[in-house]
Amino acid sequence: MAKKNRQTTAYKVALSSMMAALALIFSYIEALIPFSVGIPGIKLGIANLVILVSLYLLGTGYTLIINVLRILMAGLLFNGLFGALYSLAGGLLSLAVMVLLKKTGLFSTIGISMAGGVAHNLGQLLTAAFLVSTIKLFVYFPVLLFSGMASGVLIGILTHLILKKLSHSGLPIKNLH
Repeated sequence: MAKKNRQTTAYKVALSSMMAALALIFSYIEALIPFSVGIPGIKLGIANLVILVSLYLLGTGYTLIINVLRILMAGLLFNGLFGALYSLAGGLLSLAVMVLLKKTGLFSTIGISMAGGVAHNLGQLLTAAFLVSTIKLFVYFPVLLFSGMASGVLIGILTHLILKKLSHSGLPIKNLH
């Protein structure tokens, strides 16, 4: 039994490492793509695709590690200290919301992803408001709300399709609707 647990742990660590690398690659690709809708701070959030898939494959603990590693590495490589701080605040709030919604069993990957996108934007906005000591930044929240929902729907659909394919491969997927 102990040998099987070591194999399972080794498998999860190896898969986590690959997913962290993939999330970092997606962060790099997103940094390269000049995606602009004329509103600063709006991104597709394609690295969240890996985070959401990881949540279903590996659970909360491994996903938290993957997310924090990806954010810190991307911050050091592409975004700078403040970019990493904003991303960390958004990423942690987003993951917390997605974990809670997933545990209820009431939401699809699309709903969970939408809520995660909105929570990510809210976390970044809260951090910015704290750093500049003004609540006036929340006038920008409606724009971030809709952009988080839109990117969340896209990422949620892609996550659902990926998890559906992976479930046919025999990988254990947790609480997929």
